[in-house]
Amino acid sequence: MYVTLHGTPRADERPAGTPVFPGGNALDERDAAQDRRRRRIPLAVLGLGAVSLLTDISSESVAAVLPLYITAVLGLGPLAYGFIDGVQQGISALVRMFGGWWADSTRRPKWVAFTGYAASAASRFGLLGVSGFGGVTSMVGVDRLGKGLRTGPRDSLIAGASHPADLGRNFGVHRAMDTTGALIGPLLALAVLALFPIGLDGYHGVFVLSAAVAVIGLAVLALLVPDRRPTVSSAPGASVAGVTPPSRSHVRAPRPQWRDLAQPRLRRLVLAAGLLGVVTIGDGFVYLALADRGALATHLFPLLFVGTNTAYLALAIPFGRLADRFGRARVFLGGHVLLLAVYVVTAARLSGTAWIVVVLLLLGAFYASTDGVLAALASRMVPAASRASGISAAQTVVALTRFGASVGFGLVWQLSSRSAALWTVATALAAALPLAIWLLRRPVGGRPDSWTAVTA
Repeated sequence: MYVTLHGTPRADERPAGTPVFPGGNALDERDAAQDRRRRRIPLAVLGLGAVSLLTDISSESVAAVLPLYITAVLGLGPLAYGFIDGVQQGISALVRMFGGWWADSTRRPKWVAFTGYAASAASRFGLLGVSGFGGVTSMVGVDRLGKGLRTGPRDSLIAGASHPADLGRNFGVHRAMDTTGALIGPLLALAVLALFPIGLDGYHGVFVLSAAVAVIGLAVLALLVPDRRPTVSSAPGASVAGVTPPSRSHVRAPRPQWRDLAQPRLRRLVLAAGLLGVVTIGDGFVYLALADRGALATHLFPLLFVGTNTAYLALAIPFGRLADRFGRARVFLGGHVLLLAVYVVTAARLSGTAWIVVVLLLLGAFYASTDGVLAALASRMVPAASRASGISAAQTVVALTRFGASVGFGLVWQLSSRSAALWTVATALAAALPLAIWLLRRPVGGRPDSWTAVTA
């Protein structure tokens, strides 16, 4: 089956062997022009990618020094770090659904996202004026609340600007730009720490740099990102394979409905993502485990973040295309198999720089397989009017479960050992994967779209 426009097959969707007459016709030329426009990366995706690039320079420069700042400067233990890391992973869940619903209800996703980015920028300035466990935790909390508020609206803007068949690619482009910032941030932190003695001056220098870059990101969002608002086509007729024929007439999107979030496919995705989130610990724990081997000097600790982000940057777009072509659920689950390999290699205490590189490559590949792919999956499982809410629902569950995973892992590490904690989470992940596969592969309405179809 192929999509038709006004009863005429598009030129690139005719069955093989269909003759094409020299010179074509007006419909062929129009369809070819539409295809060329579709293949371009939308301006909204590039603009939001630039904002995320700057914001990640800001956030990752802080994240790259935070584990050492908490444990070496503040003198706190694994349980305290586990709680703060859990805040990083999970507190955004408190407002993530609100952010998605706010964006859908007001049809102003850009400005809801702007509010979230502004909160994160304010937290960078706050880090300069606080000290101790409570102060750092509160600023990390403000930052994560901002992230929770902005993520659903931002991903809704990306999905709304994208052709359904290009969702994985466009989310991959955004995540690649985002990860470029995540790559630059730790390098800048490394440079600042090299200029100052290891101590408060160096860490405060990182915080100042982070705040300045966050403000630039806010300006780019306000001035350069298009203010797209959801619309639905008023053209009659059902869509084929999730692709709605374009129409020149549009109407405002209907208001979101809570029942949209009860879609069976979305429920299964949320259950599977939550199940896997329970056994996904923060990267900082993996990096601390690698650093404890003694093969990495303290001032080089930010390079671990650089390694992961380099792999993520290189693989985000290819894995997005792979998900579009072979099934987003398959790629999403395959990413968690790579995460299992990370835990096993780290727990096995395999020595040498080569094994550290292997862990970082696997961790970057995990994020390339799951981050944007989860948003692409969720965006196709709810009506357009509730797109931000649907994406936020899946991300909320992941954030909440990862909060519990980080706190639990920190407790197990403190009460036993690093190796025992890693083997525990590896075993739990291995047990969770078959159930997650069953949840995502089970067909709904006779067809397991998320498993096989490129439009799911």
